[in-house]
Amino acid sequence: MALKDSLRMTMRRQAVGIDVGSQAARIVVLSCSARKMGPLRIECVALQPLPPGAMAGAEIIDRQAVARALSEAFGNVPQQCISAALRCAMAIPGSATFTSHLPIHHADEAQRPATSLEPAVMMEAERVAGIERHALAVDWYVDDSPKRPGTVSIAATAREHLEARIECAAMAGITLTTVDVEPHAALRALRHAATFELELHEPYAAIWIGSDGVYGWRIEGETIAGEIRYPSPEYSCVADALRDLAENNLNACALVGGEIDLLEGVCFSLADIGDVLGCSVLPFDCSSLSDGNVIPQSELLHEPAFAVAFGLALRGIAQ
Repeated sequence: MALKDSLRMTMRRQAVGIDVGSQAARIVVLSCSARKMGPLRIECVALQPLPPGAMAGAEIIDRQAVARALSEAFGNVPQQCISAALRCAMAIPGSATFTSHLPIHHADEAQRPATSLEPAVMMEAERVAGIERHALAVDWYVDDSPKRPGTVSIAATAREHLEARIECAAMAGITLTTVDVEPHAALRALRHAATFELELHEPYAAIWIGSDGVYGWRIEGETIAGEIRYPSPEYSCVADALRDLAENNLNACALVGGEIDLLEGVCFSLADIGDVLGCSVLPFDCSSLSDGNVIPQSELLHEPAFAVAFGLALRGIAQ
């Protein structure tokens, strides 16, 4: 049986998403057919609590404790899923990431070598982050989307955040192939879930609750029609942010992922989200995205907090 399982897994693409949150490390392992992007299979979900004080916001305070938690979480991964080619992704909190969109002034600039744009990109990254370039980790690309044609999209973070995550993973025997931003990963998971939970092209709200706040997006078809973040200077409370997201347009549904219990800190609830947006609310649930295979710790599939780990693994599968 072990040989049969091993042969099956060699014919599948596998990826793991690793979410190091404020209180726990969570992992999701996904696989799909190596020949084509067929149905996804959840091979493993696991959670390992972190000791108090291991994290402080985006900063990893106790790297040894985080590495131990990652190692113990990976102990739940089936051996046939572990290979040298396993794609592993981790994320950095949105509050530690700075984004900007730099216009390309001449049409032919987009066709020039990337090295010719790099000085302007690095200067813009320094400006928005307020950090010298030697201490920055920067990712950027020429954006050809209808929403921002003729721009360079830039994301930057303090290099120490990136290096801390790479080091913790390495201490646990894990090689990271991708580092993403938590809200981006969560949104990817929520949009994937919408394809299962909602009618095609039905407008909806995607909301993620993280340790650094609430992020929300209004999705219309394939387009992000609006987005909010709370706390933010323009909003006095989370309800104001959600009203701005709705823009008086009733969403058919709101998909909510993340650490929902954190809403209690701002005296809010899932029911309150539904009341403000004027729609029904569905918590993110991995079990609806699985092909029905039975996995260890399957009760964790129902936890909305696994949205980031799922979204990270989803990116690894698609790459």
